[in-house]
Amino acid sequence: MDRNSPEYRIYTSILEEELIPAMGCTEPIAVAYCAAVARETLGMAPDRVEISASGNIIKNVKSVVVPNTNGMRGIAAAAAAGIVAGDAAKELQVIASVTDEEKETLQAFLEQVPIKIEIASSGLVFDLTVLLHAGEHWSKVRIANFHTNIVYVERDGKVLRETEIQANTETELTDRTFMTAESILDYADSVILDDVRPLLRRQIECNMAIAEEGIRGDYGANIGSVLLKSYQDLSDLHSENSILLKCRAYAAAGSDARMNGCEMPVIINSGSGNQGITASVPVIVFARESGIDEERLYRALVLSNLLAIYQKTPIGRLSAYCGVINAGTAAVCGIAYLKGESFKMIAHTLVNSLAVSSGVICDGAKASCAGKIALALDIAILGYRMYQNGQQFYGGDGIVKKGVDRMVSGVGRLGREGMRGTDEEILRIMLEP
Repeated sequence: MDRNSPEYRIYTSILEEELIPAMGCTEPIAVAYCAAVARETLGMAPDRVEISASGNIIKNVKSVVVPNTNGMRGIAAAAAAGIVAGDAAKELQVIASVTDEEKETLQAFLEQVPIKIEIASSGLVFDLTVLLHAGEHWSKVRIANFHTNIVYVERDGKVLRETEIQANTETELTDRTFMTAESILDYADSVILDDVRPLLRRQIECNMAIAEEGIRGDYGANIGSVLLKSYQDLSDLHSENSILLKCRAYAAAGSDARMNGCEMPVIINSGSGNQGITASVPVIVFARESGIDEERLYRALVLSNLLAIYQKTPIGRLSAYCGVINAGTAAVCGIAYLKGESFKMIAHTLVNSLAVSSGVICDGAKASCAGKIALALDIAILGYRMYQNGQQFYGGDGIVKKGVDRMVSGVGRLGREGMRGTDEEILRIMLEP
């Protein structure tokens, strides 16, 4: 792919848009960010808070620990952190620099200031509004469709910003409709590494750091440590199967830490830190354990990241479909690339994987996400091994379509349209006493 072609420039822009840092699960951080902007707009401390959030946001904030809050969970804690200690200019790192004094103030704020939370009725999958009151003054901020997309700002009846909302679309982002699996591989093969090196170096540093912290520490169900123990029990630690087990362990460990309050940033993918970890860490671990050079690693990460984005685009940022399935599939395609496999092998790995794992539900951000990452990678490895041994699923086998791009499109419909009712039922189950 030529560096001056429109496709080359667009793929580079997509990576720049998506591979950004976030500290903590991105939904509670979006709540904190929205609240911080509302507090900045109000210009004073509020005495009353009202929050309206779509069901998918409520689902993803309910059980996850909000960083820098001394272990608090939930929308109220995330909003309070943004109001008391947030730096709106840092966007998804809005509460990365909370002081010990501010943590104490946060507890007092939650005890003294009433916070009302309700489910948004707009029908948007991603919809969040924070309304702050201070005596007769008030401010209102709304985010829609993705985590930093502020569409409305108002203070005391004066509209300061207003953007038309396209229902459940991400029109503010670079167009992705031209993407295909083969053109992604072409870009990965031909990209001038200096154009993407800073993005990928930051991803390697951040995501491996939190994966290593997850292995060292005690976070959630410690899925990564459990898997790593299996790796250490194997007699041949340098076999490919052992290395692939270590890839699964480190990816899961990153999620262990992130879902349970670790105060380290992650480079996200498709708006998700877990997807960012899953799309990158296994590729990095495999390259390091196999002695593969840095240039090949960078190109494999380009492939893995873009394949994850490609799969997730038709599904949307939030749905009942677990996004780490896409990221795990993309990561194993990246590993196949590291090994010098052909496009045919990469495409069949993706199709075989999605044929088995599509339909794993997203029931919010929490400790068990690490287990789903391990599962996603395990099934993707199976998809790779299948084609390596002359086996594959064929078009017409269930939801399997002939051609990798048709398969991605079909799974996108499943996640966005087919699982809407599933999403509603998941939320009802989660909110039951």
